[in-house]
Amino acid sequence: MAYILRFLLVLMLGGIILTAGVALGWFNVDYGHIHLSIPTFIFTMFIQAFVMFYFIGVSRLVENVWNALNTTGHLGELFDNPPEDLEPYKKKVARFVHESTLSKRQTIPWTILMLVLGTIAFLLGGAHDTGMVTKVVHSGVAYGFFAAMLIGIVRQWYYLGKSHILLGDMKALFGISRDAM
Repeated sequence: MAYILRFLLVLMLGGIILTAGVALGWFNVDYGHIHLSIPTFIFTMFIQAFVMFYFIGVSRLVENVWNALNTTGHLGELFDNPPEDLEPYKKKVARFVHESTLSKRQTIPWTILMLVLGTIAFLLGGAHDTGMVTKVVHSGVAYGFFAAMLIGIVRQWYYLGKSHILLGDMKALFGISRDAM
């Protein structure tokens, strides 16, 4: 899943660069930047929502495993025959909880900032098109969005990789096939 999300982030970045490039006159295509901005904005909204929910889901899964390890009634969900000593499992899963929470906390604020600035830039673009705001206002928010997007994508890319490895390590710890989940 992390690889699919990374690929979609690259497509999103390409769409935004194409839209901005057409607006700035760097590229000549049959469509104007207004026509390109609508599907690019919708695609960006969906991709950022997918990425955000991926990190929320990974964190929730790891917390559920942690809770199952710490309540004796749910050990059957993790083991066919629960071992006597759960401390090695608890120690590793505690690290997984920390890493998944860190991944979520390092990416979701940037995701939300991208969504907010992208939405405002999109709306101000429509307002500029109708003459309600100046080009400077729309461009300023669009540049802010672009800066937040670059920082956010770098963080998302990095933590998608770390979360992918974390899920693989957790599967290996409990003897689950890498193809499962």
